[in-house]
Amino acid sequence: MRALQIVIDTNVFVSALRSQLGASYKLFWLLDSGKFEINLSVPLVIEYEDAAKRLVGKKAGLKASDIDDILDYVCSVAHRRKVHYLWRPILSDPKDDMVLELAVAAGCETIVSYNKDDFVDVKQFGIRVMTAQEFLQEIGELP
Repeated sequence: MRALQIVIDTNVFVSALRSQLGASYKLFWLLDSGKFEINLSVPLVIEYEDAAKRLVGKKAGLKASDIDDILDYVCSVAHRRKVHYLWRPILSDPKDDMVLELAVAAGCETIVSYNKDDFVDVKQFGIRVMTAQEFLQEIGELP
């Protein structure tokens, strides 16, 4: 049986970097567990990096080299995808369209995001949008 295919929105990645206590951190902790598989594209990794490096020197206590190491790990366990067909504009934010296009190209069942309202039109693609907590509950990692 094929593992659940997901795309993780940038806001979940940033949340995981800011705190080790929440569902976002646990989701990234489970990346190589086999319970699901993350999918990435070059534009999404660049967005992760840009957003994460804005945290450098702030409350997260991360250095730029820490961000690089984390991104290297995420890329090493992810399925790297090329998006050949753009569906734009479907959503109100072009960065959200990028996430949707990756999810479609990768055949994902789920987008994990804290901005569920920004993805209301993805149902037409057969893709669900869930928070990190909802997703972890679905895969049996949270009660």
